[in-house]
Amino acid sequence: GLLSELSEAGFNVDRPSEQAVAEQDWVRLTQSQFEPIQIGQRLWVVPSWHEAPNDPNAVCLAVDPGLAFGTGSHPTTKLCMQWLEEFQNLSDKTFLDYGCGSGILAIAAKRLGCKEALGIDIDPQAVHAAKDNAIRNEVSIDFRLPEDDDDSQHDIVVANILANPLQVLAPALCQRIASTGHIVLSGILARQAQE
Repeated sequence: GLLSELSEAGFNVDRPSEQAVAEQDWVRLTQSQFEPIQIGQRLWVVPSWHEAPNDPNAVCLAVDPGLAFGTGSHPTTKLCMQWLEEFQNLSDKTFLDYGCGSGILAIAAKRLGCKEALGIDIDPQAVHAAKDNAIRNEVSIDFRLPEDDDDSQHDIVVANILANPLQVLAPALCQRIASTGHIVLSGILARQAQE
């Protein structure tokens, strides 16, 4: 079986053991691992079971850990959110998040003042989660699968995915940027940056 295959592959496999685990409130235990996260000067990601920070300038995003990537804790997500927060004026800008996951970046863009936001993801569960998160945050955002996309151009295009998909998507992403727009690419390891 699996244990013998692991042994043959050179792994030190002890004899399997069995242990009873005391019953606990697993939901509360899981929730305790997720605290509010401050990103930049004003942005906060606040899970629904926490109070918002006592800061009149705080821009709070209600995003709970779920099936879709994006709770605000990942460094690449933080970098994109910090960039958005530091952008001078988002009020007349349109925003596209390609590979939106939980929708957190599009939600941040809307909460920071973007005129319109669109999120695209290949995972139907991510699109569903993103729509739920937008409702929870009381923002109007269009989330779609790629086959429902309209190839519209945007002032800000963000793709926080992995280097290989970014390379494959590069021509398509370039087509999505308005003539005076900005593109933000994240998820690239230092050793992949040159390529």
